Order: sequence, then C-alpha cells, then structure tokens
Amino acid sequence: MSVSDDIERLLKMRTVAVVGCSPDPKRPSNQIARYLIEVGYRVIPVNPNCAEVLGEKCYPDLASVPEPIEVVNVFRRSDEAAAVVHAAVKVGAKGVWLQDGLRVPEAEAEARRNGLTVVADDCIMRQHLSRFGR
Repeated sequence: MSVSDDIERLLKMRTVAVVGCSPDPKRPSNQIARYLIEVGYRVIPVNPNCAEVLGEKCYPDLASVPEPIEVVNVFRRSDEAAAVVHAAVKVGAKGVWLQDGLRVPEAEAEARRNGLTVVADDCIMRQHLSRFGR
C-alpha cells in the first residue's frame, strides 16, 4: 500500500475527530476543522479545555466521544501524539492522520499493527484540496 493509497483511503472516511481542535479561528486546527465541515465531513472536536468548537460539542478525549470515529486527525506536539494514537487504537478508529511536522514512528507502527491506516507529516486539508478542489 502506498502513501497515496493511504491518503485516498482516509479522505473517503467521513467522520473525523480533530484532537487539539482550537476555538481560535487563527489556529490551523480550527481552520482545517472548519474546512472539513464545509466540504461535508462530520467533525468531532476533541479538546479538554472547550465545551464547544465550531458549533459542535467538544469532548475532553477520544474515549469520551459517544459515536464511532473513522479518522483521528492529530494536532498535538510529538511528545503527546503517541498517547493520542494509542487512544485511537483503543476506541476502534480506522485511521490516524498526523498533521504537518508530526512523526511518531513507534506510535505509527502501533497503529498499523492494529489495522489502522496512517498518514504522517501531511495536511488533510491540503491533500483534500489537491484532489477535489473546493
């Protein structure tokens, strides 16, 4: 399976939990979550410091999300990302997308061992735009 195949697979999944989703419209996590909503994805914000982001109920962690999650889009520092990937495996997510600049080889390997599709060090919005435009 190629990186391009992994990207295509994750972009076809429609429910995305955005871990580290900020209420600040200047932050990339907010801009990307807003874009995903605008193009038809179900976005679930995950941030322990917020009750709501972009008009959606915000959950403190992945384990608190009461519905199935397909993709976990990670906006956390690399030292926190491994725990998020581990939580994605535990909640039965189908894929993990680590945003630009984020690589956590051991966590990526754990996700793949557990059957998750992984894209790392890339932007879900940029990849969507390059394939489908707006």
